[in-house]
Parts: sequence; structure tokens; C-alpha cells
Amino acid sequence: MRESSFPSPSAVEASRQVRAVIGRLRRRLLTASASGDITLGQESVLARLSSHDGMTVSDLAAAEGMRHQSMTATVTGLLELGLVQRRPDPDDGRRLRLALTAEGRQRVEQGRQARREWLAGQLQDNCTEEERQNVIVAMSVLERLIHD
Repeated sequence: MRESSFPSPSAVEASRQVRAVIGRLRRRLLTASASGDITLGQESVLARLSSHDGMTVSDLAAAEGMRHQSMTATVTGLLELGLVQRRPDPDDGRRLRLALTAEGRQRVEQGRQARREWLAGQLQDNCTEEERQNVIVAMSVLERLIHD
């Protein structure tokens, strides 16, 4: 579908706007689900562990783009709150893997619910039906881009 080797001005502008809006939307969604007793970084770690149980601190640091020492501090706070627990690695007894506790899983689900409610409320309160339908169409276009 590429017309030339150089992106058109509209493709460049669309790219800029999509990246900017997605970044701001992601931060706003995280803020909507923040409970006040954990940081956005800790919230992100909980979400990552909910879909990748058994990661090490090093795995998390690499995935989150953080230094190991910073991730250790982030995880320590979650351990102290009882949201995460350490488990021995079944393949290497020297390594510890992290997993969500029952309370941690509950916190993740509450955060997801808060984000769903916030975004649905914003779309309901600030957009017309036609605009919401346009968002649905735009999302299908973006979805197509990631499945090339």
C-alpha cells in the first residue's frame, strides 16, 4: 500500500498526533486508576506481572526501561504492601521470581475497572454518537497497522 519511499506530510503528521495522543491517554488512564498508595511505576509493574507472572526484577527492569536498582526499590514497595511475593525459580534456586498476591490481583482488576469506567464516561460525556463511531473506525485502522 506504500506509494513512495518517503512518507507523505499527512502520514508524518498523523504519526505525530497518534503517538502524542496515545502517550497522554496512557498517562491519564494510569492516573484514573491510581489509588494513592502506590506510584504509577508500581501500578505499571502490577499490570505487567498480571500478564507475565514469574518475572525477575531484572526482567521487569528491562521491560519497563528502568535501572535494576530503581526496579528493586519499586518492587520492594510492592512487597511491603503485600501486593507481590517472591517465589524461588524452579529451574535455578539462586533466582527469585515475582508473582502477584491475591490482593495484588484484586488491585490490578480494580485498576482495570477504574480505567474502563473513566474512559467510557469521558467518551459518553464529551463525544457525540457520531464521534464515538469515528473513534471505533479509527481504532480499526490503528489495529490494522499493528497486524502487518
